[in-house]
Amino acid sequence: MEKKILLLFFLSLSALVFSQNLNSVRGIVIDATTTKPLSNVLVSIENTNISVVTDVNGAFVLQNIPEGKQVLVIIYDRYLTQSIPLEMTSVSQIDLQSISMVYNASQEIVTNLISLTEDDLNEDNSGSENTAGLLQSSRDAFLQAAAFNFGQARFRVRGYDSENGTVLINGLPVNKLLDGRPQFNNWGGLNDVTRNQELANMLTPSDFTFGGVLGTTNINTRASQLRKGARFTGSATNRNYTGRLMATYNSGQTTSGWAYSVSIGRRWADEGHFDGTFYDSNSFFLGVEKKLNDQHSLNFSAIYTPNRRGRNSPNTQEVKDLTDYKYNSYWGYQNGDKRNSRVREVEEPIFMLNHYWIISEKTKLNTNVSYQFGKIGNSRLEFSNANTSDPVNFRKLPSFYLNINNDSFTGITNPDFDNAERNRIRFLENKQIDWASLYEQNQSTGNGESVHILFEDRIDDQLFTANSILNTQLSDQIKLNAGVTYRHLNSDNFAHVLDLLGGQFFRDVDDFSTGDARQSDLNNPDRAVGVGDRFAYNYEIESNDIKGFAQLQMSTGKFDYFLATKLDYTDYQRNGLYRNGRNPETSFGKSEKLDFTTYGVKGGLTYKITGRHAVSLNAGYLTKPPSIRNSFSNTRVNNDVVNGLDEEKVFSFDGNYIIRTPIVKARLSGYYTKFRDATEISFFFADFGGTGNDFFSEVVTGIDKENFGGEFGIEVQATPTIEINAAAAVGQYTFSDDANVVLNTEDAIIGTRDLGNAFIKDFKVSGTPQTALSLGFEYRNPKFWWVGANANFIADNYVDIATVPRTEQFFINPDDPDGFPFPEATTEAGRKLLKQERLDDFYLVNVVAGKSWRIKSYFVGLTASVDNLFDEKFKTGGFEQSRAANFRELNADNLNGTPSFGPRYFYGFARTFFINLYVSF
Repeated sequence: MEKKILLLFFLSLSALVFSQNLNSVRGIVIDATTTKPLSNVLVSIENTNISVVTDVNGAFVLQNIPEGKQVLVIIYDRYLTQSIPLEMTSVSQIDLQSISMVYNASQEIVTNLISLTEDDLNEDNSGSENTAGLLQSSRDAFLQAAAFNFGQARFRVRGYDSENGTVLINGLPVNKLLDGRPQFNNWGGLNDVTRNQELANMLTPSDFTFGGVLGTTNINTRASQLRKGARFTGSATNRNYTGRLMATYNSGQTTSGWAYSVSIGRRWADEGHFDGTFYDSNSFFLGVEKKLNDQHSLNFSAIYTPNRRGRNSPNTQEVKDLTDYKYNSYWGYQNGDKRNSRVREVEEPIFMLNHYWIISEKTKLNTNVSYQFGKIGNSRLEFSNANTSDPVNFRKLPSFYLNINNDSFTGITNPDFDNAERNRIRFLENKQIDWASLYEQNQSTGNGESVHILFEDRIDDQLFTANSILNTQLSDQIKLNAGVTYRHLNSDNFAHVLDLLGGQFFRDVDDFSTGDARQSDLNNPDRAVGVGDRFAYNYEIESNDIKGFAQLQMSTGKFDYFLATKLDYTDYQRNGLYRNGRNPETSFGKSEKLDFTTYGVKGGLTYKITGRHAVSLNAGYLTKPPSIRNSFSNTRVNNDVVNGLDEEKVFSFDGNYIIRTPIVKARLSGYYTKFRDATEISFFFADFGGTGNDFFSEVVTGIDKENFGGEFGIEVQATPTIEINAAAAVGQYTFSDDANVVLNTEDAIIGTRDLGNAFIKDFKVSGTPQTALSLGFEYRNPKFWWVGANANFIADNYVDIATVPRTEQFFINPDDPDGFPFPEATTEAGRKLLKQERLDDFYLVNVVAGKSWRIKSYFVGLTASVDNLFDEKFKTGGFEQSRAANFRELNADNLNGTPSFGPRYFYGFARTFFINLYVSF
């Protein structure tokens, strides 16, 4: 019996072996101009997992290709993608011989303009955060439009924040543990060595990690895989920076097994697009790789990109009408030079070591370690026993006298037009920070004490990361990816004195309080601090993060499947270094340790109708820990943990129809995503509780959001020289349920108040247009010049709502001892006051052009673009203020049509240009 079973086993195995396809496709990829072979070119069979990269001789071989009509796709950075139709049988042996790749000069303008968009999204006060930096490696028609055309409007794909996408460098995650978002400034300006990227869109599988619902981007800086040669670039623009220089040299793999890469860059502006916004950024990269033998390689990368930039203010409509959209209240003249008080400085070098082990022909193991340290600082002015230096303080604007409330019952205002006009004149004469006045006030105190200082909120992180990623081909049809990652963070957070502005010291006390509450640190009361000292708050955060994932990718005939799962553990602990006078028992020492175990599962199915048409379905469910930022109710002054803190749950589903022919490439998608139990913390001043204006932390828990809609992108090669492209995104992003609001203040009378439900269900989620349409064309002349243009329509962007006015507390009269509501506060009046503002729709037209030359062994390229050709002025976002936090205050503030505490808005760039010249050899 055992012999029969054994014989049956061997017969089955033999049948399986002989049933395998014996077909193959081979060829050599060369440069169409130089005829030199191109290495590291990605060659794949479309809509399958079959792929390979060319060797140093440009050669490739693909085997076991499914029978029938297939499409061979050849992709190489900065070259036009090749698509070659194939007719495969089980015994096809196709030799394509030499395949010529044509250099794509137009890709230069796209890459460089997307790099500008990355700079835009790093602005803390940009009003929203687009996702261009996560999309630039995509060759999907819609995602290219999202990054390039819609990025000017701070467009977010599917309404997702960037924390829902995972960014890796050489397989190591670089999203911040503080808020979950990638810090693009950490590698900004290094375009030449970060352009090799592998993108897994949305829920599709990545070989490196489980990823998020926005997908995964892996930046590959292996020295041996960077395009060999030298490159010099010079650029001019009028956006965040005005000039850029870059130089890069990549050795390629040498005969001795070494490869190295060096890249340096500089970007600068005395003043960017908005008033008073300087830019100062340097970039350095060093990569060294050694091929130890045929199985092992070691790669070392060092990235250092110190950068400083002046920020620009969000402004109310009143301020914009008095000035213009470029107005920035954060700067003023000092000795004839513009000085910005709000400077963001990022200096966080990254060092990483990667080991690549080819265990066998089918199995690879990649093990990596990295260490990142440095600082992020955001400066601002502080004052004590003095008036605010803010030129747009509400008391300095005309509306202060237009919205005077003289009737506590009706809220009717009695405008003082004379004083309003005086305020208008004074503001226009003094609309910037008066630095000279600050110095004079500090020097006139008599004892050297500064009443105004410049300081920064500092975060000094030390992050160690290690991971190992396994990729193995279990069979011709099944591929396994698995990995584990560990990260350990020590984060030092404090206020840091930068400039005493002519004084000798600053007293670290709160002059708006009395007794112990005045002290930031009871262990060292009444401290006098100087430049370089810490004050106000001082604490540490320690975090451990462990992630594991496993994934199977399967291909059987016309079907491809994948299934992935993950399991994560995260913990946080705060260690207070100051005993805060308002929180003496809960501020000093270590907090409780917060720990979260989260998981996820996702899967997908692709049905290849033919070699050119396919449909796919993807779905996923995952849980996420709250970020460090959203775990402590007021992390600067105490160890208190957010009540009801919970993991966020995310469910997402999408369906796609894909067509790829030599003439038409298109994708049509529909999607639905549900976010549940998110937590968000914000800070503001408000008049609430009958005690005047107090500083609050607002903790909103149980936030549920629903995002659904459709996407469409298409490229049509209408003629050999003309391409037409179009893209459309139509979505609806709303709060799907009410949330809970808790206010925390340092005021002893108010303390902590649970306001209960914020009635935000069905309000729109802000931060992105929910409708975006694009239509464009590109003409490519055989003599290596080209021109293109696109027209875009942007709509359905909304102002970010404040939650406090949408609680029942909004209608309660704080002066009524019995807690009765305002008698004039009707439901209809409240609904009118709290209607969410929809920003104006707008159109953007962009034009681009380029020309390239080959001069002996040198390639020279010149590209240029004009964005927003017709100089459209538009808002990219905004947010409601919570200062007028009850019905009577808000009603009075809006009666005259010029509210003192109206929404603050962010504006996009008007007409801008970009010129880029490069030489490579």
